[in-house]
Amino acid sequence: MRELPIPPHFAPARVGEVWRVPYQERAAEAAAWARAHGVRPAAEDRLRICLVAVDVQNTFCIPGFELFVGGRSGTGAVDDNRRLCAFIYRNLGAITRVIPTLDTHRAMQIFHPLWLVNGRDEHPAPFTLVTAGDVERGVWRFNIAVAPSLGLAPENAQRQLRHYVRKLAEGGKYALTIWPYHAMLGGIGHALVPAVEEAVFFHAIARASQPDFQVKGDDPMTEHYSVIGPEVTLGAAGEALGARNHELVDHLHQYDAVVIAGQAKSHCVAWTIADLLAEVRARDYSLAPHVYLLEDCTSPVVVPGVIDYTDEADAAFRRFAEAGFHVVRSTDPLSTWPGLEVRHHG
Repeated sequence: MRELPIPPHFAPARVGEVWRVPYQERAAEAAAWARAHGVRPAAEDRLRICLVAVDVQNTFCIPGFELFVGGRSGTGAVDDNRRLCAFIYRNLGAITRVIPTLDTHRAMQIFHPLWLVNGRDEHPAPFTLVTAGDVERGVWRFNIAVAPSLGLAPENAQRQLRHYVRKLAEGGKYALTIWPYHAMLGGIGHALVPAVEEAVFFHAIARASQPDFQVKGDDPMTEHYSVIGPEVTLGAAGEALGARNHELVDHLHQYDAVVIAGQAKSHCVAWTIADLLAEVRARDYSLAPHVYLLEDCTSPVVVPGVIDYTDEADAAFRRFAEAGFHVVRSTDPLSTWPGLEVRHHG
């Protein structure tokens, strides 16, 4: 688990900016870097390490974009991604595969303003929390104007809205949050942060390891913080609202270590980890001591004067540690990580 130097092309000062990755140039450099440092193809790895990079997208990670995750410091996601890039480059020869997740949305979804109206046909402002009581009292109702475009019967959509907010409350989930339009499919906010995209691409060339992109969040009727499954899995009539990603969980069980980082610590990261923990408990707890959470590569949602999920995020990470997952820092050498060893792969 020899650490490598960081390639000279990496520009830490540009991590918070949007720019075009020069793919052909980086590909040539990555191949040369692998030869110069004796980096072998990932298929030869005896110790198999997977990095899950949760929603490291412009919409969450670039200042001024729709849902920049600043944390309490105000620069959270930028600082996190600077460390994440350095982690990938230093451990280029040890990381077997990178799995980036992509939050993927459209205008007409249950958590976007267009979905709801009040008695004056006004849409809720971003960051409005919609409770079951609000829907029952008619404070917010389904916007029937979107029904034809989605092929929905308005009465069924309203019934689904009531069912949905009740299920969130019963499941101990966050109340339905109306988010700014973000991670819009086809938009610049949907793309990976260029500095991270560049690191992932460099790894792919140097190690002959195809990144395994995981798309989530495009079902209009449910939120989808976790890459493993939606917030509410069944609709009012018992219909499926998106499926659990059992294929991904099966894949993660094939690694000796699963490393998780990304945005936001309080939402998509925390819910992904919680779902992975539930799957581990249900099928094979032996993976638990081999899951590592990069605590310095993730930040919580904080909107000054509006919402602050820092305490909830920290409490979630404490629960994960108590369950057997390891909370580590990206700057810690892999050789110091507890329990990092070759497992039997069935």
